[in-house]
Amino acid sequence: MSGAGKKVADLAAKAAASKGIDWDGMAKLLVSEEARKEFSSLRRAFDEVNSTLQTRFSQSSSFRRYNLTFSNTSSSKLIASSEALLCIQVPKYVDNVTPQFKPKFESLLIELKEAEQKSLQETERLEKEIAEVQELKKKISTMTANEYFEKHPELKKKFDDEIRNDYWGY
Repeated sequence: MSGAGKKVADLAAKAAASKGIDWDGMAKLLVSEEARKEFSSLRRAFDEVNSTLQTRFSQSSSFRRYNLTFSNTSSSKLIASSEALLCIQVPKYVDNVTPQFKPKFESLLIELKEAEQKSLQETERLEKEIAEVQELKKKISTMTANEYFEKHPELKKKFDDEIRNDYWGY
């Protein structure tokens, strides 16, 4: 994972722990335009789901007081409907899904950290290789074949074998 990606992931983890998400802070860390588009769609989806959850589960049922409203009415249908309405109980939401996916999420986080470590090691290896190539590029105009073969003995062996066997790249 790149440095900016790691920072975004760290900010997201901290925000999730504190129940407040710093969307602007995370957006500042994004570099590519595609990442910004994905991030904005993620933010819109999160806001939409969050508002849906807030409205659905924060609504309290308000039962009318039928005895005050319809004190003068003695209709049997009205009384039956008011009793039926008062008997309705809205069940509380019980989350049975999150515990199922929590271990999967944890395993994905572990896998992500392993992939991040591999990526960092690969990045270090590539940076060293780039440095070697840049150094070689600077020295190539004044370097002799012997100096080059000192750094790459396998090529010296290959050239010696070609010379010995009279095989000159044909």
